Amino acid sequence: MKRKVLLIVNPCSGQMKVNKMLTEIVDVFTKAGFMTTVLTTTRLGDATEYAKEYSKQFDLIVCAGGDGTFNETVAGVIKSGVRTPIGYIPCGSTNDFAQSLGLSKNVVQAAKDIVSGYPITFDVGDFNGRPFTYVASFGAVTSVSYETPQNVKNALGHLAYILGGINSIPSIRATNIRIETSSGKVFDGDYIFGAISNSKSIAGILTLSDKFVDMADGKFELLLVKMPMDMIELGEIISILSTQNFNNDSLVTFVNDSEFKITTSGENNWTLDGEYQQGCEEIFIKNQHNAIDLVMKKRQK
Repeated sequence: MKRKVLLIVNPCSGQMKVNKMLTEIVDVFTKAGFMTTVLTTTRLGDATEYAKEYSKQFDLIVCAGGDGTFNETVAGVIKSGVRTPIGYIPCGSTNDFAQSLGLSKNVVQAAKDIVSGYPITFDVGDFNGRPFTYVASFGAVTSVSYETPQNVKNALGHLAYILGGINSIPSIRATNIRIETSSGKVFDGDYIFGAISNSKSIAGILTLSDKFVDMADGKFELLLVKMPMDMIELGEIISILSTQNFNNDSLVTFVNDSEFKITTSGENNWTLDGEYQQGCEEIFIKNQHNAIDLVMKKRQK
């Protein structure tokens, strides 16, 4: 009996290149002995519903879209209660998670890597019960980073573009927040950006060194950027992030842990894997260790 793969396609992702290559992608799975069913997303939440409803019926669930579509697919598989292996064909505008793993940007090659690959376990985040795959972030630059065109998203260059482009310090809207980690560390202050992540690339603006990130170690990386008092401190923040010399924790905090309790006003919204998440006064974020099996050609270090 042929193995069955459910291909969940977001036809609006990125520059819609997956639409042009869909026949070739299906051909890759057919030649590998799969019977392929294709479902396209038409609205927010479709990928979650598809994966949740059909995971039990398929040997493999493959997402072709951006990180947001992948987030939904992972959430659906987890909610299904069945540990169906997941494949990811990245074709969004940022693709932080895919970039962290070194997945091919060529959609046909990404499909070939899936059929010749094997499942690797990875951690997943939980934000008050909502799964996320690689980052939960907040702050003044969060929404801007996802709205900026890809051609200006050049790692730190884009971060400098966001921070350096602010005309005056008073224009920066800080978030007052308190974060307690499971190891007993407490951070309380005004921050212009914060991220709890499991990725080497965050919002297409910051790439973390391999030495800081292990996507299957049961821990997340917490990055907090303090509210600068003047343009000199703003320059120091950009320098710290560019060199990744996180010793100056008076401006930039960088630690890793498995669970976080967050207390804030609830007025500030979050971004989970590039998708909107309404804020609330009390948030619990925890690492779900080895929660998913991602099929890929090889483990990237």
